[in-house]
Amino acid sequence: MSTKKNNLYKIQLAELALKDGSPANKTVEFEFENHDDVFHIIELVKTKKLFKDEDKAVEFGIGLKMFSEVLITNQDKDFFKALMPAFGAFMKGLKAYNQG
Repeated sequence: MSTKKNNLYKIQLAELALKDGSPANKTVEFEFENHDDVFHIIELVKTKKLFKDEDKAVEFGIGLKMFSEVLITNQDKDFFKALMPAFGAFMKGLKAYNQG
């Protein structure tokens, strides 16, 4: 029996309202893999109370994990190479952050 290296998730995104008042009717749905438990990461972000709005914690957690997975799996690309040291420092600071 083999074990998976990554967790599999599905995102469904739909326009609800557009700032210019035009009809909001676009949608996109896709699956992505991540080596971390994204729901656990969201809970950690909520616990750290980084944001007053809990929805921002969810948005940040999902965005961070999606971006970091792409960054890690494509770190050989020139446009990501310069970002790696700063991103590593950012993640260390985020993990060490404690509200209070």
